[in-house]
Amino acid sequence: MSMASPVGASSHREAPNVAKMPKVDNTDVYAFRSYETGRDGFTTIIANFQPGENPGDGPNYYTMDPDALYEIHIDNTGDAKEDINFQFKFNNVLKNDKGKTLNVGGKDLPIALRHIGPIAAAGDANLGEDENYTVTLVTGDARSGTRAAIVNATGGSSTFVKPMDNAGNKSIPGGYETYARKFMYSVNIPGCSTAGRVFVGQRAEYFAVNLGPVFDLVNLVPIEGDNDPVYGNGTPFPGGITQSQDNQELIGKKNVTSIAIEVPTACLTGAGNGVIGVWSTASLPQARLLRTAPTFASPALQGGAYVQVSRLGMPLVNEVVIGLPQKDLFNASVPSGDAALADYVTNPTFPAILDALFRAPVNATLGTTFTNLAPTNFPRQDLVATFLTGFAGVNQLKTVTPSEMLRLNTAVPVTPQAAQKTLGVVADDLAGFPNGRRPGDDVVDIVLRVAMGRLCYPIPVGGKQTDLGLCKPADAPTGQVAFTDGAPSNAANIQAVFPYLNPPLRGAPRPQTQP
Repeated sequence: MSMASPVGASSHREAPNVAKMPKVDNTDVYAFRSYETGRDGFTTIIANFQPGENPGDGPNYYTMDPDALYEIHIDNTGDAKEDINFQFKFNNVLKNDKGKTLNVGGKDLPIALRHIGPIAAAGDANLGEDENYTVTLVTGDARSGTRAAIVNATGGSSTFVKPMDNAGNKSIPGGYETYARKFMYSVNIPGCSTAGRVFVGQRAEYFAVNLGPVFDLVNLVPIEGDNDPVYGNGTPFPGGITQSQDNQELIGKKNVTSIAIEVPTACLTGAGNGVIGVWSTASLPQARLLRTAPTFASPALQGGAYVQVSRLGMPLVNEVVIGLPQKDLFNASVPSGDAALADYVTNPTFPAILDALFRAPVNATLGTTFTNLAPTNFPRQDLVATFLTGFAGVNQLKTVTPSEMLRLNTAVPVTPQAAQKTLGVVADDLAGFPNGRRPGDDVVDIVLRVAMGRLCYPIPVGGKQTDLGLCKPADAPTGQVAFTDGAPSNAANIQAVFPYLNPPLRGAPRPQTQP
């Protein structure tokens, strides 16, 4: 790989409109070469939806929206337009149009619950509501391209089943992961000579973030307070936050719904240079008319073209980069139109917020005279490379069109789970974020450090300190500070097999810790 110009999502309730529609709220996107043993010829893409799922939230739990169209998009040429799309469409079905029934005093009545009795497999007689889905490959434009069904490699069915959420060990007594793995399908993808894999279902959240204090005007000292071997830089900051699982807002507490697909890498790269751009969307019909007499199958009338209401590629873009008036616009936009919002990247507001909140306390604590904690290299070419173009020689597509998406160079060798660096590329792990994103990458801390100018200083590439040439140390007075939110991530804490994210936390009993 050329290093002539060397190397260098998460979104929970990030926009006003989509916050009202959690079933279509895309929280995170991951794209990485599969690091499961023997699967390095594949690329795994995961799109998470429905932020903040509480374990045990019955009786309905977290089904997907049958009116929505969920999509994963791939650009393999660099024109900021999709070349490959994977479309997921869901359907909820009551058995016998009633669900489970009981005879009560001579009357056969539907029960109020989705199940009665333990559940062990798809179509279980004790489950009254099944959630099915189809997966369609669309080549070219997502709406007008060539469509072909993705089918089960065993039997050829085009209908797949989503497992029920983890209601608890009385409802699913055989162990949830044993149950869930019956819904992990080997699939035939049109045009691919090797089968891929698909899974849709509930997973344990593994987005490391100290969410509440961060949005409480950063109600913590966001600099490493000790010599943590992963997060520290050898110079602890007095009173700085230290790494602790107590700082987790989501890990060990919440679940999400994952759409995961593993595809032979050669089926994704096309005629490009091996780099792919990835983003996920959710769309709803343009018109909705609520019925005055709703039914299970039709609570409302839907019509018109699909309108995109959620979009995610790179993490944290719509949470802390895009300005409040344009957040819903960003969710409805496509990458080829991102130039209209580029000012938020070239002239970012979040570093300025940190400067406003912390300059005076930092100067008072250290006896310094900083006049600005934030970088001053406008336009911020380091952030343009991170979010909009990729890094030359590493994860730029064949044609460079500034646009927000997760960029993955599929030619970069896989880093085994045990050797993965939590801070990704800035910690000399080229297979990590922002070259794609793995579940164990701590994107909050990486983005925080990059936003404050880490790339204005040399970073290790192949063990050698390398100047990226995007900005200078003088542009970023705090660029080498070990910024952190104190919520640690570690790839070793999640499974190293598809679909990678851990089984969901169960509904009972409490208290519990994530497995």
